[in-house]
Amino acid sequence: MKKSSIIFLQVVIVLVGIGVLSFMLWEPHLEGRNAHATLFEIYFKDPFLAYAYIASIPFFVALYQAFTLLGYIWQNKVFSLNSVKTLRTIKYCALALVAFIVGAALYIRIFHADGDDPAGFIALCIVTTFFSIVIATAAGVFEKLLQSAVEIKSENDLTV
Repeated sequence: MKKSSIIFLQVVIVLVGIGVLSFMLWEPHLEGRNAHATLFEIYFKDPFLAYAYIASIPFFVALYQAFTLLGYIWQNKVFSLNSVKTLRTIKYCALALVAFIVGAALYIRIFHADGDDPAGFIALCIVTTFFSIVIATAAGVFEKLLQSAVEIKSENDLTV
């Protein structure tokens, strides 16, 4: 892979991280119930918002691991155990994100206010769960392939 492509992908990962973090900090101010709330009321009196911030940790860990994996590709160390561990971490982060999203959907479905319609939020949960499962599956497949390649490489290094 060309160095310019790796740099471009790393920049995209950093921009995605900054964008998501900015959205997470900015969006609570736009909610209708937070229109006249103080910062303390917005950030410390909403348990669902705290849940969302805790649930975002696997997302940011996965972004960091993707950035790290691109660093291994840059250094031509893609066929290493570190790359396999990085892909495994991405897979586990995606699965943790699925669990957090399903938990949020269940919480909203069970405890939503009577006047609210949770269908839009649950639809977003279904879509993001699907994407997270796709990422977990892809990371798992790449992990297995890379693990096989690392084993073959280590066998060939021993015979030479």
